[in-house]
Amino acid sequence: MEESVEQLRELLTLDELTNRIGMSVRNVRFYTTKGLVPPPIRRGRSGYYTPDHVARLELVRELQSHGFTLAAIEKYVAGIPADATPEDIALHRTMLAPWQSEMPVEMTRTELAKRTGRKLEEEDLATLSALGIVQPGSRGRFKVAVSQLTVGMGLLDLGFPTAAATAAAEVYADHGRQIAEELYGVFRTMVWPAYKEAGISPDRLQEIIERLKPLSVASLVAAYESAMDETKREGIARRTR
Repeated sequence: MEESVEQLRELLTLDELTNRIGMSVRNVRFYTTKGLVPPPIRRGRSGYYTPDHVARLELVRELQSHGFTLAAIEKYVAGIPADATPEDIALHRTMLAPWQSEMPVEMTRTELAKRTGRKLEEEDLATLSALGIVQPGSRGRFKVAVSQLTVGMGLLDLGFPTAAATAAAEVYADHGRQIAEELYGVFRTMVWPAYKEAGISPDRLQEIIERLKPLSVASLVAAYESAMDETKREGIARRTR
């Protein structure tokens, strides 16, 4: 990594680096040996770190928070060009931010039963999981989309088939993944270059994406509703021919 004049003005010692990003010296050195971040810049017997080191270590920490294994982190980081700027790396961190409008709440099985007012059987949990409302968490706990729990319980009361919920979940997952990949491509090739050329800061980019999230969700819902109406009309037309 060849540092710029600006980076040279922002050199950090190892202690300053660890204080800035909240990471131990041991972890910084471990990630360096794994090639996840470049080695420090040597000045005599001392090593110094640049904004590039900061950005890459923050990315590693972000990936860890999303449950990436070390091997997965190594693979992800390997795909980032060596000459990527701190702003480029910040884009990767920004795109990793969760898009859920509601973050799940962790509950024990007892807490979940208290919230729903009844004991949930395994079949009930399987249906709620397929609906994306109750997901297994760590240490026997569950991640619950609280705002959707009443809807899910209503479907259980109506005997909604678990197999149907599972099949629908597969449809959502397949098409959702395709939409996500295509939208990410639009952002990476059209949106990000325009803002990068304008010299936008990573914080400003994060603000733009946060504003885009609810609009994207609303657009997807509107497109789904329109497609469902069209599908129903086509179905009726076929049956009346």
